Amino acid sequence: MRKQLITMTKKESRRYDIIKDVINKKIDGTQASIKLNLSIRQTKRLKVRVKKYGIQGIIHRSRGKESNKKIDSKLIDKIIKITEENYSDFTSQLTYEKLTEIHNISLSYSTVRRIRINNGLSIIKERKANKKHFSQRKRKEYYGEMNQFDGSYHDWLEGRCTDKGLEEEQCLLLSVDDATGDPVAMLDKNESIKASFKFWKEYVIEKGKPVSIYVDRFSTYKVNHKNAEDNKEFKTQFQRAMEGELGIKVIFANSPQAKGRVERMNGTFQDRLVKELRLAKINNIKDTNEFIRKEFIPKFSKKFNVLAKKKGNLHTRLTKQESDNLDHIFSVKDTRKVRNDFVVQYKNRYLQLDEIQVTTVYKKDEVVVEEHLDNSIHICKKTNHGDKYLSFKELPAKPIKEIEIKLPAITRYKSSHIPPANHPWRSLQFGNTQKIKERNKF
Repeated sequence: MRKQLITMTKKESRRYDIIKDVINKKIDGTQASIKLNLSIRQTKRLKVRVKKYGIQGIIHRSRGKESNKKIDSKLIDKIIKITEENYSDFTSQLTYEKLTEIHNISLSYSTVRRIRINNGLSIIKERKANKKHFSQRKRKEYYGEMNQFDGSYHDWLEGRCTDKGLEEEQCLLLSVDDATGDPVAMLDKNESIKASFKFWKEYVIEKGKPVSIYVDRFSTYKVNHKNAEDNKEFKTQFQRAMEGELGIKVIFANSPQAKGRVERMNGTFQDRLVKELRLAKINNIKDTNEFIRKEFIPKFSKKFNVLAKKKGNLHTRLTKQESDNLDHIFSVKDTRKVRNDFVVQYKNRYLQLDEIQVTTVYKKDEVVVEEHLDNSIHICKKTNHGDKYLSFKELPAKPIKEIEIKLPAITRYKSSHIPPANHPWRSLQFGNTQKIKERNKF
């Protein structure tokens, strides 16, 4: 007769020994229940099963049987097929969301993740050891108290971008409220001052002015010259507009980790937004910004935003004067001097001031040339009664100076004429006489 092999865990083996002591009346049921950490009723059940089935009475009856909650193999095959066709490079979390939203497959995240791992669709990555310790900074208490702002260069449209010159890389400008994690994003070609101005102009119109903006030390936001620390007059266009004209404090981070919320969200967007744009078949910046504003951000905010510690909104609405002068505030400004011919030179462009102006203009006066976001040029002069815009017309070409006319007396040219052998200069004696005689022999 073949012997049956029974496998038991240490816990089951211990239970069997205790129940045997109860059956052999070495201990009573109360003592056994305390040792097993079970109720007296459950201890009695185990005693009855051991008496009836022996050692097998300790082993759970469902061992070796299929679970009643086992997922149908057809459903697993369906999930694998959908994932391979549409979401092969998605994370398990994003795949789980798309299966629920689009394909009406209601499974838990852990189940979807396990299916992906078992079929080689997801790889478990080891966490990298931290080389440096950073302590977490507490969030601000109020909404609008501080916004973290950054630009992220990435191929957001995965090579589908039809905008000229932006086929390989675009820049996402992203602002994250520090208290709630509420994001605002806009895709542009770079992180230039005009792109930043365009972003913040739309922001303050829609939500108002935050108390402060937390940015890195990129040249758009901060003058990184060694003397700038001592000379506070060295300010960028961004600082001038935010601090000087809107009263928004600009704070500079000393490391990427200092503004970690926006840095991490950039990484999240590089994963989620890229795939959402792919599914929506978007291939240009205009449609991307429309999709971000109307579809992606509302859904993302609903899922990931947190409540601020204290109720209240510290955004300040624009005054009427600020609203009327937004084009003036969010413009690139440069100081120039009026030349003797009443021409203002700006970026190889020559702007001729009109004779009749709203205010008196003298030679050598300082004026401010403003380049607005629509690339239009305006000339402004500061007066005791406010800024006055001057009328002008752009000259079609650079004026020709008299000095640039070529004069025959001072024009240098190379002649191809070779003097004959009897030319007077050949008889001139300079230098070593012996060498000259030897040379004249030829």
